[in-house]
Amino acid sequence: MAVEKTNSSSSLAEVIDRILDKGIVIDIWARVSLVGIELLAIEARIVIASVETYLKYAEAVGLTASAAAPA
Repeated sequence: MAVEKTNSSSSLAEVIDRILDKGIVIDIWARVSLVGIELLAIEARIVIASVETYLKYAEAVGLTASAAAPA
């Protein structure tokens, strides 16, 4: 995927539309330990996308069953 630079400015609405259309995944993993003893472990995965985009890509990686399952 090529990155293109443009001189025109984008509005906030255009940026939000692009993020929802393409989606963003932020995957965080952190561990705090002292002298070999783990004090804190944090694991987080944040997905920002429209429902349509999420379901399209969730199906590709096999997450559709858990995403579509009723609570």
